[in-house]
Amino acid sequence: MTIHSTSEASEAYIALGANLGDREGTLKEALNRLNQHAGIEVVRCSSVYETEPVGYLDQPQFLNMAAVLRTTLAPEALLHGMLDIESQLGRVRDVRYGPRTVDLDLLWVENQRFDTPDLTLPHPRMLERAFVLIPLNDVVPQNEESPGLRQFITAALQDIDGREGIRLWTTNVWDGGSEHSES
Repeated sequence: MTIHSTSEASEAYIALGANLGDREGTLKEALNRLNQHAGIEVVRCSSVYETEPVGYLDQPQFLNMAAVLRTTLAPEALLHGMLDIESQLGRVRDVRYGPRTVDLDLLWVENQRFDTPDLTLPHPRMLERAFVLIPLNDVVPQNEESPGLRQFITAALQDIDGREGIRLWTTNVWDGGSEHSES
């Protein structure tokens, strides 16, 4: 597979979740692997929240968080890199919304719009999910560095259901990772 990149870096927002095994350790490892990727730098992370499962309820609780990435990868290449990391960390896709070692969702890339078989941006369900919006609210700047995203989140948080199933787990799961690889 060819990894397409651009000369300019974009800011991307992602959601991370885990509910099998060492949930917190897996989130840390996913962030480290993202940061070690030549075309990705983890810029900042939200607090981590423990959340009730949505959709398929007969499974353990999740740890969920959001992160901001700076990337030179095109959105579809970034998504494929994220899917590779999920696979490396033992993600198996056998039950829709089912248990998983890790889940990495690309939510937003600088107001870009995509609708392909592999990728829809902005993420089509991010504004419906408190377990995505609350961590995302932690990392989206208040000063509108990300045009449009702050406005979407603020409006969606006013009407969102499911807040009662979300509890703060820790305020810092990621310490900046190891040295970032350059290419």
